[in-house]
Amino acid sequence: MPPLADHSAQRLVSSFAPTDFDQLQDPVLLRRLLRAKDCMDATAHEAWPVKRLAAVSGVSEAHFSRSFRRAFGIPPHRYLLTRRIEQANTLLRDTELSITEIVFATGWNSLGTFGRVFQDITGRSPSAMRREMRACVQQIDRVPGCVLKAAQRPDLTIAVLEKRRRVAKGKFAPSTKENAS
Repeated sequence: MPPLADHSAQRLVSSFAPTDFDQLQDPVLLRRLLRAKDCMDATAHEAWPVKRLAAVSGVSEAHFSRSFRRAFGIPPHRYLLTRRIEQANTLLRDTELSITEIVFATGWNSLGTFGRVFQDITGRSPSAMRREMRACVQQIDRVPGCVLKAAQRPDLTIAVLEKRRRVAKGKFAPSTKENAS
């Protein structure tokens, strides 16, 4: 395999076993997917529909969605949600911005939607999260930012609606694609 110029793509490729990589995709596509992922990281507050991400990557929408999920383990929309929630956590902890200002600064269009999704993902309301983080601010100041961010990264291996359904214990109809477990 020829050496990759992009270090991020190289790290991604080396994290997979050779057989996984062969099944995944080629390094050129991985670099293209990383380009879209980097755009979402840099500007998570912007709208990133699959059409725009596919254009950044130079592939079709369907191919982008399938390849992104295969490469990173979650769909593009869910990845964007994790970035927005991470950014909201940082703003709640480090700024005096109101929750409404944080909502719009992190790319949400509705305070209600943000609050519901934030609670579904983190288990706390934004105001409760802010109080909790501020209560232990002296301890948090001693933790490197990269470690703190990784520890506070939301677990979105399943869809938000699925998490909500599991919490509600069957109040929602099961997904037609759900595997029996």
